Amino acid sequence: MGGIAIALGTVAGFGVIAFVPERAAVTSAWPAVLLAALTMSVVGMYDDRLQLSPVAKLVSSLAIGAFLVFALTGSEPAGAMPTTYTLIGIIWFAGICHALNLLDNMDGLAAGVALIAALFLAVLLRSTLGPALVLMLIALAGALGGFLYWNRPSARLFMGDCGSLFIGSLLGGASLVPVFNARVAFVSPAVLVVLILVVPLFDTSFVLVLRRLAGRPATKGGVDHVSHRIVSLGFSERSAVRILYGLGIIGGFTAWALSTWITVEPMPLLALFTVVVILIGIYLARVPAYNKQDFIALQKSSFAPLLKDLAFKWHAGEVMLDLVLITVCYYAAYRLRFEEGRDLDVFLRYFTVSLPVVLGVKLAALYSSGLYQRSWDTFGLRDLTAVARGVGIGSLLTVAAAYYLYRDPSGRVEGFSRVVFVLDGLLLTIAIVATRASFRTMSLVAATRSKRSRRVLVYGAGKYGQMLVREMRANAGWRMNPVGFIDDNPLKARRWIVGVPVHGSIEQLEATMRRLDVEEVVLSSPSINGSVEHRIREVCELLNRPVRRLHMEIS
Repeated sequence: MGGIAIALGTVAGFGVIAFVPERAAVTSAWPAVLLAALTMSVVGMYDDRLQLSPVAKLVSSLAIGAFLVFALTGSEPAGAMPTTYTLIGIIWFAGICHALNLLDNMDGLAAGVALIAALFLAVLLRSTLGPALVLMLIALAGALGGFLYWNRPSARLFMGDCGSLFIGSLLGGASLVPVFNARVAFVSPAVLVVLILVVPLFDTSFVLVLRRLAGRPATKGGVDHVSHRIVSLGFSERSAVRILYGLGIIGGFTAWALSTWITVEPMPLLALFTVVVILIGIYLARVPAYNKQDFIALQKSSFAPLLKDLAFKWHAGEVMLDLVLITVCYYAAYRLRFEEGRDLDVFLRYFTVSLPVVLGVKLAALYSSGLYQRSWDTFGLRDLTAVARGVGIGSLLTVAAAYYLYRDPSGRVEGFSRVVFVLDGLLLTIAIVATRASFRTMSLVAATRSKRSRRVLVYGAGKYGQMLVREMRANAGWRMNPVGFIDDNPLKARRWIVGVPVHGSIEQLEATMRRLDVEEVVLSSPSINGSVEHRIREVCELLNRPVRRLHMEIS
């Protein structure tokens, strides 16, 4: 009944439209959008009661989407939309409907993400949506807010397909209006809509791609969604939902930045956001969700010998990512060096002409530096030398190529600036380090926030203690989260060592264990013995906490 409540609440809240005058032509789109949403809610209601087949739901959404596109574009031949727009609009409507339907896999997830998206759509695209659709989206947000009170974990009310299809169709239909009004292939309204709806789009794409690779039917349910994989990392369901809320909010604020702040060139910010989402997807794809037998279809494919080489696949992905990073950083260097106007237009021609040479030279330099033999999971300070070597050699070779290819008879290089090459090198270094360190950062966050890991206090912050903490964080199978050190060396007190704070000496042991809710104490050094060890065991026995000791043995 939650879906019916959402639909009725939205319609009731939208009743105030009677008091809003029609001031813009675009407001005439609201009856078609609302009718499409209500029709899809009826389809969802039938599915909740009678279990429609996935094909029946897909056909229903495409048919309703077709009539919605017809209503939005009109019947006059003079105002007909291009065929590409018509097809994309129909598929987009059906895709958003089913994306919200797939996203409804955890308490509070679909409703919260949809509430965030509805508010961002209403605020950022209000000028092209018109007052009626803005009010409709605000009414939807209000209905979702009321529903979330009962749907938060552990839920007592559920939306069902009736609710998820209604929400998806309303968001999908409303998002078509600003894009159709723009009538340009790649305009800011289309980009803003994708950013605002990034969570359902990301989750659906992620699931469909991995199910296809695993040889599983796309319509077969399972615990392989983004939210499920976050839980598999050790987060609670509430934390997983909040993380996806955060991604939706970041997407919305990125859209806000593009629409109000960055008015000159959106590509660098778009590229940054896209790379971040792709990295998150790659990281989560490594979290086990299928068994080995699920990849039978992949193993029987004609390109199976190529795909079986996991090292090749991973390195190919690295190279493709670096292609994007080199292009974006090289372009950003030009944008930072030259102001908008004639100078930028002149120099961007040299950017376009020289880009293939820059890509070839820098990829070869990165490969020769040994960067592609480094593991992302263990990327650290020692790997920075490979990055610096690759970027440095690539920058020098780029300058040499520019001097050879573009110098005039007098020996002067035209169309290039030394500042551009310096900026390009700095930006590329930052980008490569950030992407390579991303997996280690995400693993660290997952290890420290995991609800399944025991909170461990390490006694001794020396070399053995530091090695132990690194291993705890690197080895998720241990399920141990180091929350701090205790060390009797006063020089280490109140300092951070390998990212873990030293909370004091043995005098602070009991208070620290109580404050940090420590579940276990590990003695990291053989030198911790005698009266010190006796006192540690006394405190742990008092608090009913186990004590273990690190043993190292080479045989």
